[in-house]
Amino acid sequence: MTTPRRALIVIDVQNEYVSGNLPIEYPDVQSSLANIGRAIDAARAAGVPVVIVQNFAPATSPLFARGSAGAELHPVVASRGRDHYLEKSLPSAFTGTDLADWLAARQIDTVTVVGYMTHNCDASTINHAVHAGLAVEFLHDATGSVPYENSAGFASAEDIHRVFSVVLQSRFAAVASTDEWLAAVSNGAPLERGNIYASNQKARSRNR
Repeated sequence: MTTPRRALIVIDVQNEYVSGNLPIEYPDVQSSLANIGRAIDAARAAGVPVVIVQNFAPATSPLFARGSAGAELHPVVASRGRDHYLEKSLPSAFTGTDLADWLAARQIDTVTVVGYMTHNCDASTINHAVHAGLAVEFLHDATGSVPYENSAGFASAEDIHRVFSVVLQSRFAAVASTDEWLAAVSNGAPLERGNIYASNQKARSRNR
């Protein structure tokens, strides 16, 4: 078993999701913030590089407007050390940034994703990482979602977070709790990722 060469990618932990116009509803945002802080602290103690990602939109935007209080990093991240910082304006932390080159220069083969939101910037970054040949870990209790309603229907924050977590575990990432990840980092072990076939077979067995 090869010890993963990890980097912790902390995505968009900004005030907008806590006290701004896009409040995280599931899991509880205070719990996810605490877990994000724990993950950063453990990463730095273990020598795992920490990358902080911050999203910005034009000054006229209702969300993440550059210069607004909502766009500022939340204190749980702003108060902690980091190894690299990058800004983005699209969902994936790889698009239009130096993230891929920075990881490659350090021979990182596994990225651990925390931050917001599960179904948007997290999922986009995870998919991008998989396509780039990286292994991915996703900490389901250090992330979160919001509810949506539009012409396609309604989905609660819990539904969105749960479904995306299940789908990610089926192919794209090893989905785990912060506690499970802390143990894996301490042991130098990878987390277990599922696959589409096994996930589908287990679901189909419910009806047999």
